[in-house]
Amino acid sequence: MPTSEAPLPTTLSLVLADVDGTLVTHDKQLTPRAVAAVQGLRARGIRFALTSGRPPRGLRMLLPPLGLDTPVAAFNGGMFCRPTDLAILEAHTLPPALVPELLQVLAAHGLDAWLYRGLDWLVRDVEAPHVAREEWTVKFAPERVAEFRGLEEGVVKLVGVCDDAGRMEAARADVAARCGSGVSAQLSQPYYLDITHAQANKGAVARRLSVWLGVPRERIATLGDQPNDVLMFRESGLSIAMGNAPAAVQAQASRVTASSEEEGFALALERFVLGATTQPASGSMGPPP
Repeated sequence: MPTSEAPLPTTLSLVLADVDGTLVTHDKQLTPRAVAAVQGLRARGIRFALTSGRPPRGLRMLLPPLGLDTPVAAFNGGMFCRPTDLAILEAHTLPPALVPELLQVLAAHGLDAWLYRGLDWLVRDVEAPHVAREEWTVKFAPERVAEFRGLEEGVVKLVGVCDDAGRMEAARADVAARCGSGVSAQLSQPYYLDITHAQANKGAVARRLSVWLGVPRERIATLGDQPNDVLMFRESGLSIAMGNAPAAVQAQASRVTASSEEEGFALALERFVLGATTQPASGSMGPPP
């Protein structure tokens, strides 16, 4: 169970949040209360950052209302972009020789595959499950390709897609067993298996932003709802799981808030961050790289 008896940090300098199932509602809406909570952070001198499995272009609509001034960690940290124009600051790509094998593993488990290179989203079947929903979510269409052969260079993320939980877990375990520590394989949603470079995970995002922004990890608060968010929970002084998170994820957090449909993100900031922070925040407040 979450360690609700543990004291809250009294000094925080950065809040790092997941997007889908955390910051936005099920209908992918950013509520006025969530925006106001982020503005409240800024008024306290606490910076705010986003990390998501989404591609950079799928986060673009969130940046102006949030007034983001920190590097955007897309692809679960596979790519960091400048918030003003999405210029790539840093990228971790999969080894080209490994991509065909990963595609074979996904196919063997009956998962459809999506491939991301740079800012592009490539699929073989635009009518496949979840493509239309993802297009609506990220507000741009994928590019259809006949095959992925010849596209192995510069792949930031592979996604395996399936609605069968057993197949998803079997595929995740198979990828992890075959590829070892060089690859990260995490479920970002029950139906999405995100495969990225080992440095493209949310724990690494928290560590990278800690260095980049000059913020000690114990002064970072993290919010998330899926198993891949647990890695950043472990790298922060305050971890908050959403009410819609699986019980196993909630058990890894120091606090649990309401669901994303019940303004859980805003409630968490109001109660555990803004209501608990009594000392001035520290750390670099200058512009991002």
